Amino acid sequence: MAYANASKELVEEIRAIRKDLDYIKAHMVDVDSILTPEEEVRLDKSLEEHRKGKSIRLEDFEKSI
Repeated sequence: MAYANASKELVEEIRAIRKDLDYIKAHMVDVDSILTPEEEVRLDKSLEEHRKGKSIRLEDFEKSI
């Protein structure tokens, strides 16, 4: 009888863990989408250059090489 109770408790615990894991997976942030402080600075600079018209299209750059 004690074995059956222990087994039932283990199954319940595993179900709870599985539910928690499913929640974590559904709400996880993609590590590749997080910028380092240095990357943020570079992104801000590049966006500013683009706004000022200092950037060129990749196709134009490739033609110039």
